[in-house]
Amino acid sequence: MAGRIPEQFIDALLARVDIVDVIEAYLPLRRAGRDFQALCPFHGEKTPSFTISREKQFYHCFGCGAHGSAIGFLMKYRSLEFPEAVEELAGLAGMEIPREARSQRPSSNREIYEVLEQARAFYEAQLRQSSERDVAVSYLKKRGLSGEVAKAFRLGFAPSGWRNLIDTLTARGISETQLERAGLAIKRDRGGYYDRFRERVMFPIHDRRGRVIGFGGRVIESGEPKYLNSPETEVFHKGRELYGLHEALAADRKLARLVVVEGYLDVVALHQFGLPQAVATLGTAVTREHLELLFRQVPEVVFCFDGDAAGKRAAWRALEIALPLQEGNRAVRFAFLPDGHDPDSAVREFGAEGFFKAARVFGLTDYLLDTLKQDVDLSTGDGRARLVEQAKPYLLQIPSQSHRATAVRGLVDLSKFDDELIRRELGLAGARYAGPRRPPVLNRFKSRTLEEQALAMLLQNPALVGHIGPELAEFCAAELGADLPLLEVRRALEAGAPPSTAALLERWRDHPLEGLLSQLAATDLGIPDSAFESEFVGALKRLAARAEEQRFARISAIPFEQWTDEQREIVRNYKRPR
Repeated sequence: MAGRIPEQFIDALLARVDIVDVIEAYLPLRRAGRDFQALCPFHGEKTPSFTISREKQFYHCFGCGAHGSAIGFLMKYRSLEFPEAVEELAGLAGMEIPREARSQRPSSNREIYEVLEQARAFYEAQLRQSSERDVAVSYLKKRGLSGEVAKAFRLGFAPSGWRNLIDTLTARGISETQLERAGLAIKRDRGGYYDRFRERVMFPIHDRRGRVIGFGGRVIESGEPKYLNSPETEVFHKGRELYGLHEALAADRKLARLVVVEGYLDVVALHQFGLPQAVATLGTAVTREHLELLFRQVPEVVFCFDGDAAGKRAAWRALEIALPLQEGNRAVRFAFLPDGHDPDSAVREFGAEGFFKAARVFGLTDYLLDTLKQDVDLSTGDGRARLVEQAKPYLLQIPSQSHRATAVRGLVDLSKFDDELIRRELGLAGARYAGPRRPPVLNRFKSRTLEEQALAMLLQNPALVGHIGPELAEFCAAELGADLPLLEVRRALEAGAPPSTAALLERWRDHPLEGLLSQLAATDLGIPDSAFESEFVGALKRLAARAEEQRFARISAIPFEQWTDEQREIVRNYKRPR
């Protein structure tokens, strides 16, 4: 099983299977014109908003935003990893998976999972049987944890001593090298190994499939560090995993939101008192990978922090990570608990129903503007202008026009400045552009930028790539930026990516552009088939005109006497758009 699955095989696999057949094995489908519909399996609904396109080989839920190819559906519905979903589809299609050679891993990860599972069983048994168990049990009771929740989270205990785990598992045929690979043993400088975890309450960390991938150990009495986590291993990456995610999904497969708290004990306590949707980072700040993982499960993420300075710093860090990910129906909120409370104490005092009522809760841009306004005097024009200037670089990071427009409304209300002025400052004026007459399209398509409109059409009909010639691509790259998503997709198609929406999107799995491309691929364009090509060509012409306009502005900013002959010719022939 070692080795990377070649992209060409993924393309061929998605061309062989039919996403309708794959999903129909799990959900009852009904026809809706060209497409198929079902009740979404990822959130509760009474009216079908889950649509499957046979033409695009792509599914999208307009209710919760879930989307993807047949591979993506199996990953989300069955909680499979990418290679496992590919293996299942390949089996259905009767295809054998080729693997590119990889030499960096001496053996498969399966043995690491087996070692970690045996370690979990050892620690759990020690909490019941160890002669030192009383101190661990007393600590858990003092923290108010029930035996039921301790069992649900498979809590354990690492007794004192340097080789308890090592001696137990090596007697079963597991080598010390395997224990080191799993992050459970540390090699001494003078030779030999010793247990990494000693005299700690143990919190197994599971991946979404329920496999143990690492541990967090909490010191019982005094000592440092208070929490000790497994090191980075072949299966454990702190910046990509979340404590409690498996348990939250197991408690409710149709979660509407997940709540991010700071400590393992907070997660367990919230679960015990009726809020099973809590997760925690693994001793690290929130990362982009964490948020992307959360948004693949639910449309709403709530960050819950103490109201002190440390909590506000953590919230600001999360805000900076979240801004560029605001698109579709994604929502980020911040909940600050009353002074003197952490999630553990708050849920015990206020209960599950009163937990968020007792907190101060902000939406993402509400929290941004509330924080920024603390540093300015809104009673003066200068102070309001400073607020706009400070907010601008943050709001420009929001990729979604609708999310950005919502933020603009809040900024207008605070600054009392002209709506149109701030819209232009934040690149939203173009959303009201009335161009040539075109067939009617849905509002959510019209609200997109010109480049996003062209990109949506290209994603849904990759054969249109021939209209983006080398000269146009080079010109737009020079004037509008070589990293334009439209040009990135063109390069992929020109390099031989398959003319299928689903297969094309698989090239951007776990890429920063994945969310935007998937959303555009699912957008209902409202364009008749007969007008699709002409609409795309028209969009390219308007994009070229915008590039010409920016080139003219760039040259105009240069002193006249420094213009080259070529620049003079460009200015002479330039025609301002009407």
